Amino acid sequence: MTGMKVFISSVQSEFEEERIALRDFIQGNALLSRFFTVFIFEDTPAEDRKPDSVFLEEVSDCDIYLGLFGAMYGRKKHDGFSATHIELNEATRLGKTRLIFRKNVPETDCEPEINKLMADIGSELVYYPFQDKSELIEVVYNALVTFLESKRLIITGPFDESITENATLEDISDDKMEEFIRRARNVRSFPMAENTEKSVVLKHLNLLTDNTPRNASILLFGKKPQNFFITSEVKCMMFYGNRITKPFPSYQIYKGTVFEMVDQAVDFVMSRIDCYVGEAVDTVQVPVEYEIPYRVVREAVVNAVAHRDYTSNSSVQVMLFKDRLEIWNPGRLPSDLALENLYEHHSSIPANPLVAEAMYRAGYIEKAGTGTIDMIEMCREAEIPEPVFSVKPGQFILSFKRKSSLTGQVTPHVTPHVTPHVTPQDKVLLSSFQNRLIAILVGEKSRTELMETLNLRDRKSFMNNYIEPTIVLGYVQMTIPESPQSINQKYCLTELGQKIKNEFTGHDTPHDTPHDKLIFSDLQNQMIKVMDKEMSRVELMEKLNLNDRENFRLQYLELLLNANLIERTIPEKPKSKNQKYRLTTQGQRLQKKLKAEK
Repeated sequence: MTGMKVFISSVQSEFEEERIALRDFIQGNALLSRFFTVFIFEDTPAEDRKPDSVFLEEVSDCDIYLGLFGAMYGRKKHDGFSATHIELNEATRLGKTRLIFRKNVPETDCEPEINKLMADIGSELVYYPFQDKSELIEVVYNALVTFLESKRLIITGPFDESITENATLEDISDDKMEEFIRRARNVRSFPMAENTEKSVVLKHLNLLTDNTPRNASILLFGKKPQNFFITSEVKCMMFYGNRITKPFPSYQIYKGTVFEMVDQAVDFVMSRIDCYVGEAVDTVQVPVEYEIPYRVVREAVVNAVAHRDYTSNSSVQVMLFKDRLEIWNPGRLPSDLALENLYEHHSSIPANPLVAEAMYRAGYIEKAGTGTIDMIEMCREAEIPEPVFSVKPGQFILSFKRKSSLTGQVTPHVTPHVTPHVTPQDKVLLSSFQNRLIAILVGEKSRTELMETLNLRDRKSFMNNYIEPTIVLGYVQMTIPESPQSINQKYCLTELGQKIKNEFTGHDTPHDTPHDKLIFSDLQNQMIKVMDKEMSRVELMEKLNLNDRENFRLQYLELLLNANLIERTIPEKPKSKNQKYRLTTQGQRLQKKLKAEK
């Protein structure tokens, strides 16, 4: 029983937006679109037939009559009934499944005929109330799923508990499972050794059904999870202003396991928000503060990835604006929870309980039901407004204000708080990747120690954005340069790196930015000088008389892109053969300054 038709009936002028939103939602939802097509008046082509006859034929041809009722009854026909009432009567006569939805409108604001009709409907059917468009989509989704269940067309239950079609144990990565066991043993005293047979571990975690991986197995430990779940990804975008505009200064799509996506997305945010570094006092550990606390960002991203609706065609989106961070999660609140419940202690109702359990064991999730409360408290301690929770059709949204946008104003909800380790007098704002590494590098440190100090988890991103550029520029060196991959490898500042660090942490030139003092050597400054409008990689290398493409990428492109001095003309396709580069507004200012210094 597939290809069933849903006929949406309503007073068109009253519910025009809702009708279109329902059509788009049903036809765009990965689950519902498998079973339903939708008919609404707006999609009717022009033809030489009376509208009434067209609609009644569509009612006759439909499987489900979906009626929307509010304050208006509609214009009466010659027999005294409105078109909507006639359509309902026809659906009743033909024995169609009827799903009725009533907008919450005071009876005194309704036409008398609609009140009488709803009283008649209420004596025969249970109808679903709704407040707005978002709630309507929610209750329609639930009603259609219930219909599919009643026809035994779907067997409901959490998505992550279903078996993954065509998947075998060969699709599970041994390395990713061993990494999980290491974390789980350290954080939660997981009882199994790293070399335990993977089928044994999966059975222990309830992730196998008759030796076939469940969806959670692939999401957690799959070699290539996106081969099975193509929308399991996190899109991360950064914008210069407070609204979505192109081109994007930075745009990344992260794939992999849920653990990998969380780590990469969190690193994307932490590497691009303001970071304050203080002086080490009575310890070699340099204090670091971010304008949005690391634990807040991590909790928000974990919630989005762990609790999203994996049947949706949408992806998790992490959007960093000048004034705020927004995280969009494909899904909806459980019916037992309302938005106001998120500001108080509430029961935990995970959308994907098996994924959530594994993430808890690995230390990504803390106590059940406390995530939103923890974020609120951490925001208060950081002197930023508490997060804003909201919903849109098919999306749950978390929004955080950036401290840099508050201009000294603290909302009434924020408790005054001063961090003792980094006072306003001694902390330095660092906005580029390499500046941050040089600022916190004291003595000899391992990759792990440096990443922990900076609150970063993604190794590849750290090496590409922090370690490699600073080594190339001569600011950082390896302690074992003859064995770059050594497990005992550590990093320390060069004499030049220490000199530069002393300059910008000494507050000797308060009006200069860290960009002016640190990252931009004559190499990068020269590229800034020669840039004119939009230029390709080949054109830039010719201008600079360079032949080594990889050296150009590391010493020029990556550094200037990361510092937001240049931008791609096609950011969504970094490797496009038509890719070009141009100066940002900040880059244009620097170019003007450099040319003036000639």
